Amino acid sequence: MVFTVLSGGYTLYRYPSGRNPAAAGLWDCEFACWSVSPGESTLVCPSVFAAPEPWERSEPGWRVLKIHGPFDFGVVGILAQASGVLARAGIPIFALSTFDTDYLLVKQGLLNAACAALEEGGHEVRR
Repeated sequence: MVFTVLSGGYTLYRYPSGRNPAAAGLWDCEFACWSVSPGESTLVCPSVFAAPEPWERSEPGWRVLKIHGPFDFGVVGILAQASGVLARAGIPIFALSTFDTDYLLVKQGLLNAACAALEEGGHEVRR
């Protein structure tokens, strides 16, 4: 697989249920994700973006590894393979997917170790 490290740091925001954190400027980001489930909403966006209030909790200091796709929906194990390599290296992840692309977020301090583990696992990492 081929990975690209996206530029800049990212922050995860937890919102209460029913809150829509979407705001002007968010759609111009290199990557952002808003997910909703019963009981919470989560916004992942560049740390330089001023996330709209009122969020309940934030977790800054993440970097994004984009897995180049698109992958057919019949392909099995894309995230399992990538996350397995990182798990064996002791690197925790936060995983997200869009229609065509998968993303792995790792803490800033573990980015170099994550890239090295992926490369040692036979993957290409573009920084």
